[in-house]
Formats: sequence, structure tokens, C-alpha cells
Amino acid sequence: MNKLWKYWERHLSVIFNTGVQIQSGRYKGKKLQRSTTGSIRPCSSRVKKSLFDILSVRMDLVGIRVLDLFAGFGSLGYEALSRGAEMVCFVDSSFQSLKSVRETASELGVASKVRIVKKDVVRFVKTEKMAYDLVFCDPPYNWKDYKVLIREIFDHGLVTENGVLLIEHSNRHSFEDESRYAFHKDYGMTRVSFFS
Repeated sequence: MNKLWKYWERHLSVIFNTGVQIQSGRYKGKKLQRSTTGSIRPCSSRVKKSLFDILSVRMDLVGIRVLDLFAGFGSLGYEALSRGAEMVCFVDSSFQSLKSVRETASELGVASKVRIVKKDVVRFVKTEKMAYDLVFCDPPYNWKDYKVLIREIFDHGLVTENGVLLIEHSNRHSFEDESRYAFHKDYGMTRVSFFS
């Protein structure tokens, strides 16, 4: 049964997820380059639109530095870049994901505004020296300890003083007891928690 599910998950993601594109800004309508791997779960267009609607009333995206952890195809990072971000750092451990991110940067002509890091996210968080105004973090839903990851991101200074961290996760998790927690938004079984 598990093999059958993985087969359909992989093939249906290719069939129904063909339209991952930038929704607004300078590169509106441009499609992101994607590998055929079925293991990457890109942010849905509905969730992405809602997140950027929320962000646009809370911060000016023009000129900010963005960090996209567990970047996948870079959907959130490229959306921020299209809306005026100065630069985006994409971090993922998957060669295929980052190959797609690199191809999109080339196609959009934004290679000078993009930093691509192939590294385990936890190791990156512990060694990165730059602080970012907006941090997207979309770990696999079976991630073992979200709270440790959240604390590490703040403890290692990856979020600027007035910056925002967004974590996408299952709605089974709640982080309201975390000191930097601001609020969350639910999208079916997906929850995005905001921290500042």
C-alpha cells in the first residue's frame, strides 16, 4: 500500500502541480523551474498568496534580505524577490532542488541577487553569519523538533531585530508558548506560524 501511495503522490504532483509560478511583482507569471522529484511539497498558490497578503501589511518587502530554508524549488524566495527583495539566500540539501533554483535564477536574470547553499539546514543555521529581514522555513512535516529549530534560528542571529520568521508545518503542532511567537494562520491541515 505504501509503495502504491508513493507512486501516486509522485505522479499526481507532476500532473497537478505544473503551475508553480510567481504571483505578483516584477516577475509575475514566470514559472519556476522544477525537477521531476515527487519528494518536494511546494507551497500551494492559495497559501502563498495569503502569506504575502499578510506580510505586505506588516513589512515593506522592498530592499529586504530573505532566507529560504528547506527551499525546495524556491517558490517563496522568488516571490519575495519579485516583490522587491534585495537578495534571497536559498538553502536546501537536495541537489535536484537547488539545480532548479539555479535554473530559475538564470532564466529570470537574477543570479547576482541569489545565493544558493547546498547544506543541511541545521548546520547552516549554526554557521551562518548574516541576519535576514524575512526567513521562510518549510521543513518536512515529519520534522523531529520544530521548537529547537525555531530557537536555533533566533539564537544564532539569523533574524534581524524587526525581522519575521515563518514556519510552515502541520496544524497538529502549536508554538504559542514560544517567546517569539506572534500568531498563526491555518490552511486546512497546513499551519503557518509567524515569529518576530
